[in-house]
Amino acid sequence: MPVVDVINSQGEKVSKVELSDELFNVSVKKSVLHEVVTMQLAARRSGTAAVKRRSDVSGSRRKLFRQKGTGRARRGDIKSPLLRGGGVVFGPEPRSYAAKVPKRVKKLALKMALSSKLQDENLVVLDDFRLEQIKTKTFLEIISRLNLGNSLIVTHTKDETLERSSRNVPGVKVMRSEGLNVYDILKYETLVLLEPSIQGIEGRLLS
Repeated sequence: MPVVDVINSQGEKVSKVELSDELFNVSVKKSVLHEVVTMQLAARRSGTAAVKRRSDVSGSRRKLFRQKGTGRARRGDIKSPLLRGGGVVFGPEPRSYAAKVPKRVKKLALKMALSSKLQDENLVVLDDFRLEQIKTKTFLEIISRLNLGNSLIVTHTKDETLERSSRNVPGVKVMRSEGLNVYDILKYETLVLLEPSIQGIEGRLLS
């Protein structure tokens, strides 16, 4: 089992923690990570782009002028796609971009993402990140002291003080362990786990 130092908000080592081999010592396959990240990003697409078809445009269906004898092109009604304000052909329609990935592949990708952070030495374990009040300045001081620039901070339970103190800080995101996902782990350079959150992650992925 890999053993990682646990530090406090002052940057001092206070203890060590053993991490599960099943979560943090998995062989990383980029193809699996790519599949799950693509699925996540596709699910975020709204898919609401649409155009008005001939039947959606308001207007009379009466033929604009007689077929022959005018010297003009043959016209149908005013909704024709050839006329300004007419219906659109071959335009986009509302659709879902969601892609399905098996649950076991999602779990495996999450384990690989966690393992990659440990292998790249971009995993930090904090004993606690408690703030007495909602204060962005105090939050930034701790982040600077620990040299955590671009980082994802994972908590075990809802911590409104921490979440609200960090929400205006660019390059930093606070997330609860139940919302942990492959895209966010890979997006941020450093993964910061509060020590109690490790148990929550293990309970979610090893069950």
